[in-house]
Amino acid sequence: MTDRAAPAAAGQLVWRGSGRLADGREIIYYDESPGSGRAAVPDTRDLTAEERPVPGPESGLRWDPLTGEWVIVAAQRQGRTFLPPAEHCPLDPSRPGRPTEIPAPDYDVVVFENRFPSLYGATAPGEGPAGGIGLAGPGGVAGDDAETTVGGGAGPGAGTGVGAGAGTPGAAEHGAGRNGSRAAGTVGWAPARPGQDGLISTARPAFGRCEVVCFTAEHEGSFADLPPRRVRTVLEAWADRSAALAAMPSVAQVFCFENRGEEIGVTLHHPHGQIYAYPFVTPRTAQLQARASAHAAAGRGSLFDDVLAAEVAAGTRLVAGNGQWTAFVPAAARWPYEILIFPNRRVPDLPSLDEDQRAAFGPLYTDVLGRLRALFDGLPPYIAAWYQAPASGGPDRDEFALHLRVMSVRRAPGKLKYLAGSESAMGVWINDVVPETAAQRLRDAR
Repeated sequence: MTDRAAPAAAGQLVWRGSGRLADGREIIYYDESPGSGRAAVPDTRDLTAEERPVPGPESGLRWDPLTGEWVIVAAQRQGRTFLPPAEHCPLDPSRPGRPTEIPAPDYDVVVFENRFPSLYGATAPGEGPAGGIGLAGPGGVAGDDAETTVGGGAGPGAGTGVGAGAGTPGAAEHGAGRNGSRAAGTVGWAPARPGQDGLISTARPAFGRCEVVCFTAEHEGSFADLPPRRVRTVLEAWADRSAALAAMPSVAQVFCFENRGEEIGVTLHHPHGQIYAYPFVTPRTAQLQARASAHAAAGRGSLFDDVLAAEVAAGTRLVAGNGQWTAFVPAAARWPYEILIFPNRRVPDLPSLDEDQRAAFGPLYTDVLGRLRALFDGLPPYIAAWYQAPASGGPDRDEFALHLRVMSVRRAPGKLKYLAGSESAMGVWINDVVPETAAQRLRDAR
């Protein structure tokens, strides 16, 4: 059965098909043409319980009463795949005699539940528990291969809601989600509370979900090498998964990101990113929300709009732009080369992007990555992080502004920016490159 959604644009439909891996984990194919049948290809591997990472009692979430922040302890991930040779990459399509995490012999963009997750257990309403964490699943289950078209902007007012604030144990259960209210403790997940002494919390399961996003079936290359059609497909996958994960009970925030380069900690070279669905609002998002709320409460309008307008007016830190997006180096950049990319019309999250914004994103983003590549004579290690409004509802949702933050640890050719004493211990950043200089170098790079 196929549900047709509004097309992104003529010739820009994305067809979604969902299946199951041998241990029960979900896999979703985002195809650029219909009828591929990829989701029906069975996973023929024998993923026994002994091969799956099972979180022990020492793993889970820990509450830090001194900072009011959650910490994830994920000891079960120590055995995850680490820099395998190209011929053993688990993100390549499967080949005869070499099954991988992607059963199909080819794909455009594919998303699947991480085999070595930090967060686990979140499922859509009405679904069974996620597999891969000590939960047996039938071998070779392929799913129903029902195709759904995705894409097209939701427009103003659509998207996820702002959560009930971070820094409070169990805050994620409160408030309305994307599709209505959420019941506390659903899917076997109970709120975390401080410990018996009122300060130290007992560990609780790291409820949530971690997914891998493969940008291309090609093992070599990078996001910057993707053709425009593929960049759009990745964007549609990000938006689609953001909406689906935000609708899961007790998921408070969805985070799409890409780590690139061994210096960042990448353990697989295949072009890919990740998505985390947290059961709490992250500290960075909560800080942005608090600043935006205070700005609005003072009668000064939108903090995000005002910052973007000020950067455009100043001009000295602009990197690139088009009619829908603006890229600039922030005035107080922490990293030597840090770029913020904002849609010119504020929206709270990826699902809320309209068609014009979606169509214009790829050309600008690949332009920015191309400038980084030209500046360093090759793509430097970087983190690309999407900041979205939290998933649970709240009055500050419309004050938030979706944006992408690209951060490179490279401060000069052959030199890295390390987070040393001031940054790691005190949270005070010291930047080795003047932001205006970084922006000028990026503008000049071709």
